[in-house]
Parts: sequence; C-alpha cells; structure tokens
Amino acid sequence: MATLSSAFLFIFSCFLACSISVWGRPATFLEDFRITWSDSHIKQIDEGRAIQLILDQNSGCGFASKRRYLFGRVSMKIKLIPGDSAGTVTAFYMNSDTDTVRDELDFEFLGNRTGQPYTVQTNIYAHGKGDKEQRVNLWFDPAADFHTYTIMWNHHHIVFYVDEVPIRVYKNNEAKNIPYPKFQPMGVYSTLWEADDWATRGGLEKIDWSKAPFLAYYKDFDIEGCPVPGPANCASNPRNWWEGTAYQALNAMEARRYRWVRMNHMIYDYCTDKSRYPVTPPECMAGI
Repeated sequence: MATLSSAFLFIFSCFLACSISVWGRPATFLEDFRITWSDSHIKQIDEGRAIQLILDQNSGCGFASKRRYLFGRVSMKIKLIPGDSAGTVTAFYMNSDTDTVRDELDFEFLGNRTGQPYTVQTNIYAHGKGDKEQRVNLWFDPAADFHTYTIMWNHHHIVFYVDEVPIRVYKNNEAKNIPYPKFQPMGVYSTLWEADDWATRGGLEKIDWSKAPFLAYYKDFDIEGCPVPGPANCASNPRNWWEGTAYQALNAMEARRYRWVRMNHMIYDYCTDKSRYPVTPPECMAGI
C-alpha cells in the first residue's frame, strides 16, 4: 500500500511539474518589460509583481516587452479603470513595429460611463491590412477584480481569450490567399491613453477630467513563445507546446463558449457591416 501511495504521489508530482512547465511562470514587470512612455505614470507595486498605470491631464503611459516573439501565448491579468472611464482606452496588444506591412493583434478596452458595460474591441493586422474590428460587451465588471486576457498565436489560428472564454478566432487560411501573420516577430505592448474622439459611443462621451487620475492595474505577466533573436528553428518547431494538437482548434467546450459570446455579447462585427464591406471579406467565411 505504501508503495502504491508513493508511486501515486510521484506520478501526481510529475503531472504538476509538467503542467507548470507547460503554462509557465508569471514574471515580474522588469524581467520582461520596459517603460516606453511617461515613466512617472507607471508605478511598480508588490515588489514589481504588479504595476499601476495612470492617466491624467498631463499624460498617459505605456510599456513594451524587451524582446519580440514569433508565435506563442501572451497573457496578463488586468483590472480596468473603475467608475466613469468614458473616453479612455486601455490597450494590450502585439505589434511587429513595422510601418508598411505591419502585423498586429489588439485588445482595446473602451471606457464607459458609470453603469454601462465595458466594451472590448479586438483587431487584427495581417501583412499591413487591418480594419477587422469586433466589439464585445464584457459580461462582468472588469474594474472590480483582475481578469486574464490572453492572445494565443500559432501556425493554425489566433485566439483572443477573456479568462478561459474565446471571444475572437482568426484562422490561418493562406491556402485561400488570405493573409496571416507568420513571418514577422511581434513585441508585446500596453498603453493607457485618452481617445475621447472615438472610444465611447463613437466619441459622443468625453473624458470627465474631474474623475482623474484614471488607474488601471496589471499583474502576472506571462509570455511564452519563440524570442527573436533566438534559435533559428524555434518558430517552425512542431514540438512547441502552443503548436500541439490541443491548440490547433477550439475544443468542444471552447466552441460552445465562443458561440455563446457571439450570440449574447457581440455588439459589432466588421464581417456583417455592409456599409463598410458590401462584399463579405473572405476571412469571415472561414468559421472556427
């Protein structure tokens, strides 16, 4: 009996170790990131395991990863601006930092008037072509506590997650001549800034500066991917965990959650905007 118990404990500990190695270890801020804009408006807290971003009439702020990555998974826990945040945008995104043929994967959290739902806008740029906005009203108060926002990017698809719920899927359909970001490494960025010309109700709601400073909080910074520069064969290695069979398409539970979001919480989809796109864009026909 003791031998069986020991064996079970050994197997269980190995399982935990494997799970930890797969999902990685959230870093302190300065391990992976640098401040790019207005260092007086980013404060480290909890010994660098979390940060506070500040927006006031003097400045917003931003930070970026020290390295760029080609495929992988990026996640952060974010607590958004509470109360009246109309006109503000808190952004978390990946960007190739190239001008004419930019690749970019965007989370943009659009501030609201008190009592209205928070809207998250996602957008994708592939080979310099963007204008692929979708908007979802979050089904919880993202200013009341931290929630995890994740971008998964591999050779098969890009998935945006809120906690464990997929809210956006963009498939690799290069076989149908649809651009897909796979050649340019991307850095990880975040900004907090004023955008009251468009962010809330198309710019109708302006920032109330009497409510400033506006504060957002980040923690559990987790980047797993192929760093560039780095091993040349990393990005094409099928053994990378994010390229595994389990991550090549949504599983049944994820697919149900994805449909639930789209049916109950999506408020804008460029795919169905006939005023902008009289002919449905080809990537919109790809499904999940």
